[in-house]
Amino acid sequence: MADIFSEAKLGPITLRNRVIKAATYEGLSFHNRVTQDLIDYHVAPARGGVGMTTVAYLAVSPDGRTDLHQVVWSPEAMPGLRKLTEAVHAEGAAVSAQIGHAGPVANGKVNKARCLAPSRFFQPQAMQFAKVATHADIERVIADHARAARMAIEAGFDAVEVHLGHTYLASAFLNPKLNHRTDEYGGSLANRAKVALGITRAVREAVGDKIAIIAKLNMTDGVKGGISMDESIQTAQWLEASGDVDALEMTAGSSLLNPMYLFRGKAPIKEFAAVMPQPVRFAMGFVGKQFLKEYPYEDLYLLERAKQVRAELTLPMILLGGVVDKPGIDQAMADGFEFVAMARALLREPDLINRIAADSQTPSLCIHCNRCMPTNFTGTHCPEIASGARTANWTVQL
Repeated sequence: MADIFSEAKLGPITLRNRVIKAATYEGLSFHNRVTQDLIDYHVAPARGGVGMTTVAYLAVSPDGRTDLHQVVWSPEAMPGLRKLTEAVHAEGAAVSAQIGHAGPVANGKVNKARCLAPSRFFQPQAMQFAKVATHADIERVIADHARAARMAIEAGFDAVEVHLGHTYLASAFLNPKLNHRTDEYGGSLANRAKVALGITRAVREAVGDKIAIIAKLNMTDGVKGGISMDESIQTAQWLEASGDVDALEMTAGSSLLNPMYLFRGKAPIKEFAAVMPQPVRFAMGFVGKQFLKEYPYEDLYLLERAKQVRAELTLPMILLGGVVDKPGIDQAMADGFEFVAMARALLREPDLINRIAADSQTPSLCIHCNRCMPTNFTGTHCPEIASGARTANWTVQL
């Protein structure tokens, strides 16, 4: 069993340990600019002992944003991104950039461009039908991923995490519930996987072995008619065979169809409604419980599914989902996972890894209330320690 505090190779890079701060949207950028708050957000877990922190979510094009202020890979964003990577490196940690196109999860209303989807789909957030992606759209998005990966190198990132999950664009193509196409991008899994595999191929060709490439892939969408475990395993095998990724992080759930399937625990419907504009706020009172379904929380809640993938691959894998303490991390290592990814636990305690290193019996203080989820509209934080109040340093655009 690997020692979590030992150095570990991830593609061409070496991490000081096997703990990765997972990508959780920060809500701390401003008009496509990195803010000091966003830098501080990632410096905290880096100083707190993680091997690598992941900046989420950096859109490959303006129409792929889920939020108006989201950073898009562009020349004006580069100075702030460089300052962020330098600050994380100064703490001894590596830093990864999550890149992707949100597809049907994108907010067409604020982007002033209809969101892209594999097939005809009504996007409730923007109250409009999605644009069915043409061949030209697909080629553009693939090229945009390659461009983003090259810019990540220029900005000083050590890795990119290619977002192939949560019914973002590549994931939506994989999902038979959303993909009803009859061309070469629809029907069989081999066809539905062409966008995901095309993206990772383009990223590998763009960066070679200069930085590590991680793919974040759904095991299940948490909805009837979505991707199955068998299909997920086959896609993972294709990714491994391609040689285009250095590690896989398996995930679950759909930001569009069933977001709580990833998070588990209580659904903060009241808190979500409070930060939503009308008429969405009003609608939450009627459909909130149907959209934000509750699933019981337990530690390592994605482990059993991820082990099914682990059994079929030799590619390094990152375990996500309910990793909160040393016993859980040790279990992941014993089950053959090379790395673990932590999110809410580190939001509650950015220094948790240093504390675990000092005392292996250290428990996590995160109570999995999920009230942090709605805060990504105003700056992601743990309400348990911030009492819902914070002062965002958005006046300084870097």
